[in-house]
Amino acid sequence: MMRLMNLNIPNSLTIFRIVAVAAIVVCFYFEGDTARWVALGIYFIAGVTDFLDGYIARKWDMQSDLGRMLDPIADKLLISIVLIMLAAYGTINMGNYSIIPAVIILSREILLSGLREYLAQLHINMPVSNLAKWKTAVQMVSLGFLLAGTAGDQVLPYNTEIGLTTLWLAAAITVYTGYDYLRIGIQHVINKD
Repeated sequence: MMRLMNLNIPNSLTIFRIVAVAAIVVCFYFEGDTARWVALGIYFIAGVTDFLDGYIARKWDMQSDLGRMLDPIADKLLISIVLIMLAAYGTINMGNYSIIPAVIILSREILLSGLREYLAQLHINMPVSNLAKWKTAVQMVSLGFLLAGTAGDQVLPYNTEIGLTTLWLAAAITVYTGYDYLRIGIQHVINKD
């Protein structure tokens, strides 16, 4: 059972981010622009908690095993579920190729999760690169534009197109960082044998 002391501020923010994913999903089941704005607001707050949990944990020496486990899970849930919902509701299915960035991003997350799990069994840690942090930031910004959807187009012309363009940029960074992690991971496996 989780000890109460593990529920420090950073871990509570991470848990909030996981719960926020469910709230964003619920918003998709309501019609109209208001639901999209609410989803975007929840998403924005979740994105801020992604920055704050790590910052507070490092600044106030509140890092924990629970946080190290939950933070990447929360990130992957937020990105993956929002991508799936946007695809299901047609926001990123606006042409023959617009779904490809989502497929690339989801595939990379699944592949690298498996690789990290395998390497962890070998007691090999693969730290997150700075470029991978930028990749997450570009994904988050892109999905923010796309969450606003047509409601956002009324406020910012070409909002959806901006979201789709930055999603392609995120996919390109995703391919590069995925390749980099895969190359490093395979090298660890070869060196082990």
